[in-house]
Amino acid sequence: MPGRPFSYAQRSKASDVRSIRAPCCKQNFTYFLLSLPTETLCFFDGPNAGCRTRGLRGRIISASSPAGAEFLFADNASFLTMRLILAPLNPTVGDLAGNASLICAAADAARAARADVLVCPELTLTGYPPKDLLLQGGFLEACVRTAEEVGRAASGRLTLIFGTPWPVSAHQPSPFAQHNTLLAYRDGCVLAHYHKRLLPTYDVFDEDRYFIAGASPVWIDVPTGAGSGNGPGPIVRIGLSVCEDLWHGRDAGSAQRYLGVSDPVDELCTPRLNERRCSLIINPSASPFVIGKAEVQQEILRHHAVRHKVTVAAVNQLGANDELIFDGSAIVIGPNGEMMAAGSRYGGELLTIDLPQVEGETGLVARTGSVPRPVHVVVPGPGANAAAPIISEKDTSDLFFALALGIKDYCRKTGFTTALLGLSGGIDSAVCAVLAAAAIGAERVTGVSMPGEYSSEGSKTDAHKLAHNLSMPMLTIPIGAPVNGFLEALTPAMAGTTPDVTEENLQSRCRGTLLMALSNKFNHLLLTTGNKSELAVGYCTLYGDMNGGLAVLSDVTKRQVYALANWMNANFGAIGISGLNVPPIPVASITKPPSAELRPNQTDQDSLPPYEVLDEILRRYVELRQDRTTIVGETGFDGATVKRILRLIDLSEYKRKQTAIGLKVTSVAFGSGRRMPIAQGWKGA
Repeated sequence: MPGRPFSYAQRSKASDVRSIRAPCCKQNFTYFLLSLPTETLCFFDGPNAGCRTRGLRGRIISASSPAGAEFLFADNASFLTMRLILAPLNPTVGDLAGNASLICAAADAARAARADVLVCPELTLTGYPPKDLLLQGGFLEACVRTAEEVGRAASGRLTLIFGTPWPVSAHQPSPFAQHNTLLAYRDGCVLAHYHKRLLPTYDVFDEDRYFIAGASPVWIDVPTGAGSGNGPGPIVRIGLSVCEDLWHGRDAGSAQRYLGVSDPVDELCTPRLNERRCSLIINPSASPFVIGKAEVQQEILRHHAVRHKVTVAAVNQLGANDELIFDGSAIVIGPNGEMMAAGSRYGGELLTIDLPQVEGETGLVARTGSVPRPVHVVVPGPGANAAAPIISEKDTSDLFFALALGIKDYCRKTGFTTALLGLSGGIDSAVCAVLAAAAIGAERVTGVSMPGEYSSEGSKTDAHKLAHNLSMPMLTIPIGAPVNGFLEALTPAMAGTTPDVTEENLQSRCRGTLLMALSNKFNHLLLTTGNKSELAVGYCTLYGDMNGGLAVLSDVTKRQVYALANWMNANFGAIGISGLNVPPIPVASITKPPSAELRPNQTDQDSLPPYEVLDEILRRYVELRQDRTTIVGETGFDGATVKRILRLIDLSEYKRKQTAIGLKVTSVAFGSGRRMPIAQGWKGA
């Protein structure tokens, strides 16, 4: 808000000032106050818009009221900003033309917003992870052509930064010699190529298979002032990094992989002789979603910002590609560790921030505030012994939106417009149905109730009630006739034997066959509904309930399924399902003992320990890779029970090798990141 005339001075009390002319242009000024979370800034405008000192900047450094505040000014400096836009784009792997259009559209929006810099995620042009497409003949050459076209066409009046594969040798491009590269363009010209230096090769990452690591830090000098309306501003030096260059494996408990390796951030922030240091580090990434990882990564960003006294801006890819989900986070951390800006996750909106610059300074102006606290990044490693936390409400919310995004993008990017799943009346299929309805719309999801001889009336009722609550189509196809047909056909071969799991599995396989037939006939994507706890110990049937194209809950434990169900019911108005006006999941589906209902009075706990025990054993053995002795010693669980569960996990590997692709949400999923042999003799310690 405007105040009385104020004079230019090095340091003064607002209450003591008279109308004295500034020495630089002999004019009076009016000050404006802007309150921020960590400080109050004072801006000045002269009566002449063309005045050299238009936009003079001061900072209130006393704790008194504005009228008596002490101001600190930059001597003879013009206050400008660098307008930075982070674009969490959602590319489709291999769709170079489509992904190029996403970059160009973001660049158009950035120019319209008068941005100085636009940053897109890692490997935006190809989508992440491109996997063996990188080795396919002609793919790398197409990436280079498309990247150059995008850079020339989309960087007018804008510094454009995006990721692409790039050949080690421009004269002899080879799929066996390429980099994971950031290209920086401005006004159609290349400013820099930066090659990612730390290549993660653990869990789902296999970058050593495809890329050659870069060897040197890269900075670019960027003109600013486009967003201020005051003409050209100071040049800002930006340090380039890609994903793992900042994480250094710390967000995944894999920092040991880089012992003895130079830290790219340290080198970025150590100026060479007679060179000024960078004041901003950007970090485009394609970092897959894992429950709780966002908070760890935020601490890592804060650590770098505080340690090197720089601003750090990070933007992640959005969307899902096969099993991996990306949250589209965008965040800016200031040199004192405070969060300057953050975009909404899963939304895809461009994040715009004006970073203050003072002409003649070499870096961004840090906001004043309390002395930043030391940053300690703690990531559970292989030896972690903390008890498994009960999933928090925030983590449950993140999990819901991540899984819904995973379903939505898998359908969209593979060409499916509708989905199908079996509805048993139990909690797993109910949670999957709600997720699918949130992802693609309830009207596009068909539920199928397939009651058998042992299906309870309550289960049949709960399945219909769920479909009614969601307003989703539902079919009922009893399995009695096909099950009896199989048993009759098998009677001669199985005469004299006692009924056992074989007959139970026939029921599941009849259901799986019916669902696959409907999927084939109507081109529905069949969703398989088994959870991680069941998949771990083989409590599922090959060619039965494991049938499907996408395993929605294969990385979600049973206890997390319960948490999701309760969260959905408590937040039904915020989960994005049109017309939903009641909690969707019947209470009985949550409260009744879980059962496959393949024999009389069956429950899961007939053959499994309580899920709080099973899930903790599973977490320690699969995610933390602990041995039996450690698990028993740290939990106090019965040794025989632990031994039996570990044996079931190992024996069930052959089933998991044949299951549908599953959405990854934990540090170790049953997917491409866990590579266990089927035929093996190791029995564990």
